[in-house]
Amino acid sequence: MYRLTGVTKRYRRGDETVDALSGVDLVIEGGSQLVIQGPAGGGKTTLLQMLGGLDRPTEGSVELDGTDLARLPEPRLTRIRSESIGFVFRTVNLIPALTALENVETALVPLGLAAAQRRQQAAEALESVGLAEHRDGLPGELSGGQRQRVAVARALVKRPKVLLADEPTGDLDEDARDEVMSLLEGLWRAHGLTFVVVTHDSAIARRAPRLATVRKGRVAVRERGPAR
Repeated sequence: MYRLTGVTKRYRRGDETVDALSGVDLVIEGGSQLVIQGPAGGGKTTLLQMLGGLDRPTEGSVELDGTDLARLPEPRLTRIRSESIGFVFRTVNLIPALTALENVETALVPLGLAAAQRRQQAAEALESVGLAEHRDGLPGELSGGQRQRVAVARALVKRPKVLLADEPTGDLDEDARDEVMSLLEGLWRAHGLTFVVVTHDSAIARRAPRLATVRKGRVAVRERGPAR
């Protein structure tokens, strides 16, 4: 479970101080799904970065299962990110010279697993996203939707508790978008993940059981009922 209390993030922009987030209080139950929407520059990505331990608040606490990510020393925070939090971004950032299987394996290297175990887990992750037959394909040989599926497998191969997605379908056409979102939602249910996704896409927001709107650093949450 996440519990954010009084989270404020300030940036300097020239001579001006800007509050990207302002006094945010938010609870995300373990195993739940939250979709975050809002205008550009409103604080959506900053909020996701706080949840992922990619940035620290200027004020307030960001607790994951009772541990305040904002107060951890960097080595311990890095370990939590490596073990417990999977990330999917709009830009998939696959390594062009590595196969799909090898790209997925890269997420396991920081965990110190043996090569055979890394390869087995990576193969299972690719199978879970429907890409077992493309394990030896290079990113340039895959479609946009397939590349995003590899990125999803890479995020899930370490068997995290949390999956954070920042505009994961932003570069996909409508059909590929629906396929990737259906995949992510199916994996969320199957693995009991805490799943948080940032999107500008109203079609994705309409699917959400819980919707957080971020405007000018403030967060408002609406319950929408079960996801379809």
